[in-house]
Amino acid sequence: MTAPRGVSIPQAGDGLWDRAARAFSAWYDGRPEAMDELVTLLTPVLWQIARASRLDAEDAADAVQSAWLALVRRAHTINDPGAVAAWLITTVRREALRRARATRDVVLPDGMLEAAPAAEPAPDEQVAVHDEHRRLWAAVRTLTDRCQELLRVVAFEEHPDYARISARLGMPVGSIGPTRARCLDKLRVALAAGTP
Repeated sequence: MTAPRGVSIPQAGDGLWDRAARAFSAWYDGRPEAMDELVTLLTPVLWQIARASRLDAEDAADAVQSAWLALVRRAHTINDPGAVAAWLITTVRREALRRARATRDVVLPDGMLEAAPAAEPAPDEQVAVHDEHRRLWAAVRTLTDRCQELLRVVAFEEHPDYARISARLGMPVGSIGPTRARCLDKLRVALAAGTP
């Protein structure tokens, strides 16, 4: 797998890429909490890739989210955990190009986005997004382990497979929806309470 132009290919010995590969392997091997580490490690890189395509903050966030969802759905296609960062970067770049084309309603020539200068979010935007993520994950950590695991599983699937979730979490299919609703209510309360 080759990285997009302007993005360095993850190399063995590079701390960030190695940690990402280890987190991906751990998540793939059944440790759901390792996805948090992978997201924390690579989201800033993916955000920069999306913003470099001149997407607004909302479209950039959607492009990054789409890449994470694609990873969850297609993780089985990644044979080398060391390639996960390059795979995500390529996926974000393609999604950003697709969104840029749709947003501008024009077809951009190949290579145009690679030549565009990196557009960084404004400092106040970066602080707001970081603070929002910090508050959200702090609130998630106040929930029970069962709620945390259920919300993580459901959050990464557009149409969750309740039978698979039931088997994975050891809970009846009929209780997944109501439990999820209660967990989300608790999360809303924690966020409203201003969890630090």
